[in-house]
Amino acid sequence: MYLRRDELRRIARPPAKLNLYLDVFGRRGDGFHELETLMVPVRLWDSLTLDSDSSTPDHAAIRLSVNHTFGREQSSLPIPTDSNNLVVRALELLQRRSNCKQGAHIQLVKRIPAAAGMGGGSSDAAAALSLANVAWQLNWSQSRLAEVAAEVGSDVPFFLFEGAAVCHGRGEHVEPIVGARSLHFVVVKPPADLRTADVYQAFDEQAGARDDLGPSQIGALTAALRRGRLTEIGRLLRNSLQSAATTLTPWIERVRRTFHELDFFGHQLSGSGSAYFGLCRHAQHARRLASVLRSRRLGQVYALRSCP
Repeated sequence: MYLRRDELRRIARPPAKLNLYLDVFGRRGDGFHELETLMVPVRLWDSLTLDSDSSTPDHAAIRLSVNHTFGREQSSLPIPTDSNNLVVRALELLQRRSNCKQGAHIQLVKRIPAAAGMGGGSSDAAAALSLANVAWQLNWSQSRLAEVAAEVGSDVPFFLFEGAAVCHGRGEHVEPIVGARSLHFVVVKPPADLRTADVYQAFDEQAGARDDLGPSQIGALTAALRRGRLTEIGRLLRNSLQSAATTLTPWIERVRRTFHELDFFGHQLSGSGSAYFGLCRHAQHARRLASVLRSRRLGQVYALRSCP
């Protein structure tokens, strides 16, 4: 996440993410699934501006306005501006936990596609928490802020840190990976929106029949990421939600078959989808494959590099 201050206005550039590894296990007592994931932030950013606001009759009001740069072909889902939006939910929760009486006006520009498994909403929420922590002069530590982030959503704590990380539990335990090499990807967001809850429901319905993925390979993947071993990274990609997501839309299998025809090191769904990505050799390789995929008319195509 990239933050800067312009007098009373605070600005963040929340990045998207890709899941290089995602194992989902049984449902926990709190209703969430236990998971193990390795995520990398990538250079596709939303923009979020926060102005501390005490000018309204309700001094603690959280007001959100949203603009987006993508068209209906990328997402047909409306972006809420009330507490159904993770940004508003995060700031309202931070107010309650800190007993803060200040409000905020947030202007959000969306570039990360919605309902894509790329973490746009979670990244925005983490950015809002970080900006409000400064604007409201709370001065909370990162670990204390992460406790609030974990209540907002499973991916939100990840975005309080920089760079690749392994996450456990429901996602709240974050272990940054020191020395991770930069990677290049091509991402396709097909014209299908997948709600995370629907994918997890399909996953639960499949649970009795799905194949055993075997022992965790996340340690081996972490080591390969530090060494930049692309062939090994491609071989170790894993997403246990992909099979469930494939049952909800034909687009996932259509995109998978197309990626399989091309010379990626590996490819898979990100998160709960519907964005699908492939690992490339370098930037030029990514641009070439992105051009090929645009000609196939599978949806919006991005050539992206991971953030340091």
